[in-house]
Amino acid sequence: MSSNPIIEIRELTKFYKNSDEPAVNAISLDIFANEIFGLLGPNGAGKTTTISILCGLFPATKGRVTIDGIDSHTGLEKIKQIIGIVPQDIALYPTLTGRENLAFFGNMYGLYGSELRGKINHYLSEFGLEKHANKTVSKYSGGMKRRVNLIAGLLHDPKILFLDEPTVGIDVQSRVVILEYLKAINSKGVTIIYTSHYMEEAENLCTRVAIIDRGNIIAKGNPKDLLEGHPEFKNLENIFLHLTGKDMRD
Repeated sequence: MSSNPIIEIRELTKFYKNSDEPAVNAISLDIFANEIFGLLGPNGAGKTTTISILCGLFPATKGRVTIDGIDSHTGLEKIKQIIGIVPQDIALYPTLTGRENLAFFGNMYGLYGSELRGKINHYLSEFGLEKHANKTVSKYSGGMKRRVNLIAGLLHDPKILFLDEPTVGIDVQSRVVILEYLKAINSKGVTIIYTSHYMEEAENLCTRVAIIDRGNIIAKGNPKDLLEGHPEFKNLENIFLHLTGKDMRD
């Protein structure tokens, strides 16, 4: 992991229309090159809002974001060339096949011809989807859709990968395939920013984590350091529940 931040977030704040409370409340974070950074929190905590702002999907109310030395206010188009986005909701066309979906997203990234075909074939093989490549996505299982969703964000070889709940609602086999691949590309230099509410997964995967609740960062650090700082708890999930409470969230 590099000692220089690849993402700098300063006083990032987001108010939604007709809301008196901020969805994100003046948060500041440094995310370093070549780490897997987990943004953890219960439903409605501000995880997806933060990721969406970092990816340029909508603007912050105030604050500053710099990604790979590029200010998001002035260099958003340059930023979009170096990031990959894997949203929580499946962003695929159900009436197209897996291969057709990937060709469409590859074209959006400026990939065509043999280069694109080679990348699609590589990733379909990597994720065990060759036999299903020409089936419509509507016939895919949840795990298959998640894997294609991930491939769509990888086709252009991003320097930084944003993943919003990439393993939610899928089978154990698909989860293992996805997590092992994330570790592999991280080992080759890809910085990963990942949101989740699966604490055991985050504890095993992430270099560092930040816990966000009601728009505020309430803890951050290496999972091991957080556990050492809370010796009364056995795992990250216990710390998470201690900090965020046990009330149900919608």
